[in-house]
Amino acid sequence: MGTRGREIIGMNVDELLKMLDEAFASEWLAYYQYWLGAKLIKGPMKDAVAAELNLHATEELNHANLLAARIIQLGGNAVTDPRRWFDLSPCTYESPDDPYVAVLLDQNIAGEQCAISAYKRIMDATKDKDMVTYNLALTILEQEVEHEEDLQSLKEDLELMVSRANR
Repeated sequence: MGTRGREIIGMNVDELLKMLDEAFASEWLAYYQYWLGAKLIKGPMKDAVAAELNLHATEELNHANLLAARIIQLGGNAVTDPRRWFDLSPCTYESPDDPYVAVLLDQNIAGEQCAISAYKRIMDATKDKDMVTYNLALTILEQEVEHEEDLQSLKEDLELMVSRANR
């Protein structure tokens, strides 16, 4: 990182890198969860939900790219060993062992809610201290909030469809 770029950060850079490493690990796990879920999904509305999962997977991978760039910019190294992702991530990875559409939606909604909390934490830590990272976290947070809303809407549609079919 450039000397002046590091000097303007009003917080401990190592602590910031730890938060960014956690977010980076979470994004890779989210990417894989979405990507694999879209391949395995079964049940009503599977095509619509799979399309949404694929879109979210692409966006989660982009988040990982953005985070890696910021980590490197701050003089850190993005996590190079995928086995560390599970230990670093504050969010859990839910294996899509039950590929039923409602189960996958619930798993991914929980993941988005964890991501929202994680990015809020990064924003709180960087507000008025590191505007570059703050704005990055805000950009990602906006998409995570949209993801949660998209998934919850699909879940509501699925529940409505199933309840009407059971009448």
